[in-house]
Amino acid sequence: MRIGVIGYGYWGPNLVRNFAETAGVEVKWCADNRADRLAIVKKRYPSIQVTEDAGQIFDDPDVNAVVIATPVSTHFKLVKQALERGKHVLVEKPMTRSVAEGQELLELAEKKGLVLMVDHTFIYTGAVRKIKEILDGGELGELHYLDSVRINLGLFQSDIDVLWDLAPHDLAILTYLVSAKPKFVSATGSDHTGRGLVDVAYMTVQYADNFLAHFHTNWLSPVKLRQMLIGGSRRMLVYNDMEPSEKVRVYDRGVKVTTEEGIHKTLVDYRTGDMWAPKLELREALGVECEHFLECVRFNKIPWSSAAAGLNVVRLLEGATKSLAKNGTRVAV
Repeated sequence: MRIGVIGYGYWGPNLVRNFAETAGVEVKWCADNRADRLAIVKKRYPSIQVTEDAGQIFDDPDVNAVVIATPVSTHFKLVKQALERGKHVLVEKPMTRSVAEGQELLELAEKKGLVLMVDHTFIYTGAVRKIKEILDGGELGELHYLDSVRINLGLFQSDIDVLWDLAPHDLAILTYLVSAKPKFVSATGSDHTGRGLVDVAYMTVQYADNFLAHFHTNWLSPVKLRQMLIGGSRRMLVYNDMEPSEKVRVYDRGVKVTTEEGIHKTLVDYRTGDMWAPKLELREALGVECEHFLECVRFNKIPWSSAAAGLNVVRLLEGATKSLAKNGTRVAV
């Protein structure tokens, strides 16, 4: 299978490396509008053809699939061109800038019979796949909440705010783990640099069954945190991506609420049990994702991070943006 990669900035080198190391794949092209980045490609991978014109990749009949790692403002145009030329596509998150753009691309991919997959890397980690196994097995019981913190100092983006930059990772995890459809989203945030883009934001997603998901994103934190808490009626789980070994821990802790008969009195009992850390697959998530993309292309499978999954994330982000403009008013999604 021959692929072309568009964009060799922050994430592009990782994509090129993983596809180049995957059996049965030839990275034929790499496109970027900066000559200095293309020079790096030629030095590291002499066999890869380079170009500043992505159109050369679309025009090459030998190219089966295109991988797009460019700013989100360019995604719609590039993905649409690739699909129209009959190429399967793996595109960086978030999929598009709007639900309307995402819906158009999803329908185009379906019409053409092509794979359109979104680079939601974290759902391909051993940790998140193990969490899904635990949730699907009912280990946590009825879900009560998901609380996520993804903060660090920078990297400030020029075309998107902190929500569109950091939250897609955890929103992708949320939509992968929880099959229920959300009802409302709300968000508040602040712009401390005067660029018109919030750099600290808090986002809440509400569900019909009283389940609540909360996301804290921040470009101004002195420390880097990547942590998620999931609380259920039976057990609770902590996912700390910064932890080198025990990234996932399950706690047999919770509360039991009872009401005494005859009197209007509610009693809350606390339960504290054991903690256990499941064994996780330690393969690089991006390598797993690249192999999964190729498998979906070869065997016409629906990706775990399909266009529909990417659209669900964009829908939540778009709702959050509307809520930000309305000072945190909740928005139906």
